[in-house]
Amino acid sequence: MTGTPHTAGGDTAAPASMWSPFGYSAFAVIWTATVVSNIGTWMYSAATGWLMTGLVTDPLTVSLVQVAANLPMFLLAMPAGALADIIDKRRFLIVIEAVTTLVSALFAAMVWQNLVTPGSLLLFTFLIGACGALSAPGWQAVVVQLVPRKVLSPAVAANSIGINVSRALGPALGGVFTGRFGIAAPFWINAVSNIGVVAALFWWRSPHVASHSLPAERFMSATRTGFRYVRHNLHLRATLYRSTAFFIFASAYWALLPLVTRQRIAGGPELYGVLLGCVGLGAVGGALVLPRLKQKFGPDRVVALGTGGTAAAMLLYGVAREPAIAVLASLIAGISWIAAVASLNVSAQLSLPEWVRARGLAMSVAVMFGAITLGSALWGAVAAHAGLPLTLYLAAVGSLIMIPLTQRWNLQSGAMLDLTPSLNWPAPATVHAVEPDRGPVLVSVEYHIDPKDRREFLAALRKMEHARRRDGAFRWGIFEDAAVEGRFVETFLVESWLEHLRQHERATNADRVVQDAVRRFHRSGAPKVTHYLAV
Repeated sequence: MTGTPHTAGGDTAAPASMWSPFGYSAFAVIWTATVVSNIGTWMYSAATGWLMTGLVTDPLTVSLVQVAANLPMFLLAMPAGALADIIDKRRFLIVIEAVTTLVSALFAAMVWQNLVTPGSLLLFTFLIGACGALSAPGWQAVVVQLVPRKVLSPAVAANSIGINVSRALGPALGGVFTGRFGIAAPFWINAVSNIGVVAALFWWRSPHVASHSLPAERFMSATRTGFRYVRHNLHLRATLYRSTAFFIFASAYWALLPLVTRQRIAGGPELYGVLLGCVGLGAVGGALVLPRLKQKFGPDRVVALGTGGTAAAMLLYGVAREPAIAVLASLIAGISWIAAVASLNVSAQLSLPEWVRARGLAMSVAVMFGAITLGSALWGAVAAHAGLPLTLYLAAVGSLIMIPLTQRWNLQSGAMLDLTPSLNWPAPATVHAVEPDRGPVLVSVEYHIDPKDRREFLAALRKMEHARRRDGAFRWGIFEDAAVEGRFVETFLVESWLEHLRQHERATNADRVVQDAVRRFHRSGAPKVTHYLAV
């Protein structure tokens, strides 16, 4: 799938106009190309699940299709996010989309010649999923280059509509083409549909980005920095916890829907496509009313409603013996899916500054697809022993239990943070030029405070720890002078001089607020900052 898989967006303020991004030709062209490509992808996804049910009937093996499709996102999203943050996004996307087209065409040829086995189906599903995983962070981060920031929110919302329109049309068209032209038809259409995306990327010229004063990060260092940032961003971590709780249970109906269609309702590929299309149709409708829901209930309650709706859909799938009940379940599932996923995605977006945006969003994608992968395998194994209805009932009950258990992790808690660079750190003074890779670097900040303010000062200083570690420090500590009352030294270690200079560029206005809260306890002037280089 081209673009952000299963992503919806927007922000807490209603966009001025949903159509404003289409006034920019780059956005309009690439949006159109990605919608066409996504229709082909959803045709492929529906055909893949249906093809596996024709090869085997074991629920665990059928559920492994979802595992193979989603596991690459879990494994590759963060490395892909690091690449998207440090290299040219347009060129990277052109290469990945071209490879996706070739792999998809090869798989279509194998299906056409009846050469596909369960093993080869899972292998190619994994390979195509890997291409999607490598491109996903780049597609998420490139939106800001297609439109100005003032219309970014409606652009993200328009992408959401496009993805869900393709989800509504693709599976239904896949079922029709499979029934009329054979199982290979959706796979060929998927391969051909991706050519438009490659052409659109060749046509588009990304805007010139002002060069940074520092060299680009190296891949391994950028990856480590991304993991460290996520670990110490409390707002993003709360979103990841909520995502895990939702997706691990919601994955049950995605993994088992082909079997529900074939075994419980005795339907064919057309019905399976219709059910997936109804999920997409429900998501489109949900996206249109979502801004009002978020304004009325807030993101936490919207996710709770989405979780409850998902549980209701799984209960209906469990009792479905007729198409009408399954259609109703699919519509509810689509509305609930968009309610939860949109709120979770926006929460992740609002917690990230630009310098690490692709890596942070990559981690959000990795958690989402990791939970879906684990859940798909889990529910497939349960269904193999307990049967489809009981498995869906258990997943529904688990979803409902997660609502009160995850309430303490608030979503969009970073909405009010100003994450633009503050650029308030003065350049470090040095006697001689320092080699960029020299390190580690020990930075100390000396404070002199009124002893009676000790408790409040330490509480404020503790908040600095997360900022230091997020931006590059791998160790942090506070030390108190045993001989001079009120004298404290904050220390942190950074792996190299270049990485410390990057800390200067990464500090945000939100970090500056925390820093100012600490420095107001300092008695006079500015705290003394000293840099030590390892010998």
